[in-house]
Amino acid sequence: MNFNYLYLILITTVLSASEIQPALQWGENVTGIVTHFHSESKAIALTFDACGGSPKSSQYDEKLIEFLIDNRIPATLFINARWIDSNPDIFIQLAHNPLFEIANHGTAHKPLSTEGKSIYGIQGTTSEAEVIAEIEGNNGKIFALTGKHTHFFRSGTAYYDEKAVAIAREHGMEIGGFSVLGDAGATFSAQKVTQQLLSARSGDIVIFHMNHPEGGTREGLIEGVNTLLKEGFTFVRLSEVKEHLIRIP
Repeated sequence: MNFNYLYLILITTVLSASEIQPALQWGENVTGIVTHFHSESKAIALTFDACGGSPKSSQYDEKLIEFLIDNRIPATLFINARWIDSNPDIFIQLAHNPLFEIANHGTAHKPLSTEGKSIYGIQGTTSEAEVIAEIEGNNGKIFALTGKHTHFFRSGTAYYDEKAVAIAREHGMEIGGFSVLGDAGATFSAQKVTQQLLSARSGDIVIFHMNHPEGGTREGLIEGVNTLLKEGFTFVRLSEVKEHLIRIP
């Protein structure tokens, strides 16, 4: 039998096997997710999600953002396509403010799965094609409105499998995970939010929400940030530390 023909059969078999290889990990901390960054100074990255999809989740905590602006606190804003649709003018204002970096929080706010896994009752993407659509749909929307490409992605619920993370990275996106749970989907009390933020150390990435003004996020964040400033901490956007990111192996 022709050697080249045998080689083609072998390669086809290997590729087919890799395509059906199931994902082995599922959660907030899987291989390839960015959770920290290296820093020789006292620096912390504040990140804020805006989810959309319902009147409650499409709100805007204007006073929280005003506090960041008034105190020159930079942040990375992970914004979902549905929130943009509900708040187009606010989104443009945020995108034009140099304090803030716009990042991608997905198109339909789905967990990023290659196999249709769910979490918190939310159905995840069901295939590699849906993973790409969840990322690129909102990427396209943000680029159309701002003329800028996003470089960081965080899925709805921040759940992934490792194959979906690899796909995102192949498409030029870093997965913006976190090392400190700042407000647990804006469910923490103000006191708990402050406690969580004050647990952060240099190189930590903290996750909050900017779409629930009724929660304790704003009050707790303000107290925590003011304390950290007095302790000599500074704050950075994720793009500022892109060369120093730490990913889960």
